[in-house]
Amino acid sequence: MWFWGDPTFVLLLPALALALYAQFKVNSTFQRYSEVRSTGGATGAQVARGLLNGEGLDYVRVEMTEGHLSDHYDPRTRVVRLSPEVYHSSSLAALGVAAHESGHALQHAQRYVPLGLRNNFFPVANLGSQLAFPLFFLGFLFQGRLLMDLGILLFTAAVAFQVLTLPVELNASRRALALLQSHGFVTSRELGPVREVLSAAALTYVAATAMAAVQLLRLFLLRNLRDDR
Repeated sequence: MWFWGDPTFVLLLPALALALYAQFKVNSTFQRYSEVRSTGGATGAQVARGLLNGEGLDYVRVEMTEGHLSDHYDPRTRVVRLSPEVYHSSSLAALGVAAHESGHALQHAQRYVPLGLRNNFFPVANLGSQLAFPLFFLGFLFQGRLLMDLGILLFTAAVAFQVLTLPVELNASRRALALLQSHGFVTSRELGPVREVLSAAALTYVAATAMAAVQLLRLFLLRNLRDDR
């Protein structure tokens, strides 16, 4: 049972602390600015529709989806999906999220290279995230070096996906701020709070990448420690 009490677990603590802080930050920042209404009064759905139309993406649909902060852009169906608290709200937080997802649609239309790489890499990364730890765990228990190496290889794909996600998300946030201002949905005064919301959201992706990288390091260390036993 040494695997469960492995000495490399301590490496996770800083990344775990960052992840918890990032989650707290995004929730508290969104909550704070969800109570601040925009001067223009447009809802998240109206903002997304207006930005997409203004950029020539009238074929991209805007729909509501269930769940808390479940907002996303689906490149397969070309749909911007907004959670109820974003779709119906005219808060600065809602506008920032709606513009961010519209930014992803614009990335797709303009063939933004990191987005294309991430989308193409997703099937491999998804498989890696599901199978990596079971395979590594079996190899660790039964001294199967090949299984451990395969688990590491698969998890490396998942880490690469997280790394590719960072520039995609940061670029979408930069686009969101520029779009909101150029299309007149926020004033220069309101841009700061919107930036805070998007920066807090970006921190969650940084934390996820850090956690994935540390997990990968742990797998390498555990494999080497197992070989030495």
